[in-house]
Amino acid sequence: MHDVVAQVTNFIHLDAANVTYLFLVGFVGGLVSGFIGSGGAFVLTPGMMSLGVPGLVAVASNMCHKFPKALVGSLKRAKYGQVDVKLGIVLGISAEAGVLYGAHIQENIKRAFGDAGSNLYVSAAFVVILAVVGGFVLRDAWKTYKTGATHEEEKVTKLARWVQSINIPGTMVYFKSLNAKISVLFTIPLGFATGMLAATIAVGGFIGVPAMIYVLGAPSLMASATELVIAFVMGLGGSFKYALHGMVDIRLAMIILGGSLFGIQLGAMGTTYVKPFMIKVVMGIIMVIVLFSRALMVPVYLSQLGLMDKLADGTVKMLKSTSFAIMIFALALGAFIVLKAMWKGRKAERLAAQESLAHSKV
Repeated sequence: MHDVVAQVTNFIHLDAANVTYLFLVGFVGGLVSGFIGSGGAFVLTPGMMSLGVPGLVAVASNMCHKFPKALVGSLKRAKYGQVDVKLGIVLGISAEAGVLYGAHIQENIKRAFGDAGSNLYVSAAFVVILAVVGGFVLRDAWKTYKTGATHEEEKVTKLARWVQSINIPGTMVYFKSLNAKISVLFTIPLGFATGMLAATIAVGGFIGVPAMIYVLGAPSLMASATELVIAFVMGLGGSFKYALHGMVDIRLAMIILGGSLFGIQLGAMGTTYVKPFMIKVVMGIIMVIVLFSRALMVPVYLSQLGLMDKLADGTVKMLKSTSFAIMIFALALGAFIVLKAMWKGRKAERLAAQESLAHSKV
């Protein structure tokens, strides 16, 4: 009986305003997801938590909405020849092991420290990962822009060249996106880390996409598209694992999925109109903004756990409101950049088509 009551308290009341909000968040999350290849969970998870959804339920519900969306996105981008299915499956298998282990850790934290402990764990993971990966991706995009190499082909990093040069007999697999053979002994830890992160904050793209670009040597477009295959494999297993413990709120998952399925197709189309370095810019900017949104909530959870002096109700309310506002700004900015890139790209394409038609008539 106690377990049933505990599970019921995990699920929030949904009114028309909440449903509309979740649908719009899902749409923008899908838009950004289709564009940068990440599950959009770095805005969707905080979005659900801001409505009072416990961190673990937000992560679990996010994973549940993710795998059908990732399937749609990967099929869409496969039409553009951007998906390396073999690389996605190889990384996805070890990522699944990471998801199962990460979910076990999450459940133990919630059991020991309650919602506040779980929320703190999820938020702290966001802050650390966003700071490291977001900073690195932005620095790399800035270097590309400064050197004026935005029109050149992406160069394979020194690390990736070294990884591709290592030959370990019996472990080598050829991947078309890398145009090289890579030992699975390199892909296993990368996949496991991706899965661990997915079980913690419902998005493994923060590790998966940069790892494929900088460690394995995949082009940005193919890395972001292939991550959707990994997300499908992880989401399927992770959802089942969390659902067994009553942590998946299927209502939240379906509402967000509804919005995401519209957004992800637009985002995927947007990738065909932009330079690869722009994907890094969008990814980095959104990461850094959301970092501040989550960081503001850390003192609230520390206070709830008694690890620091209790915060006044007014202070808690202000921190929550500011955190929510920053996250909305991140969503809006991401959507603006993607849609603007699509609009400019389509405009240039139409002009080129008109010029070509005019020349052919002459």
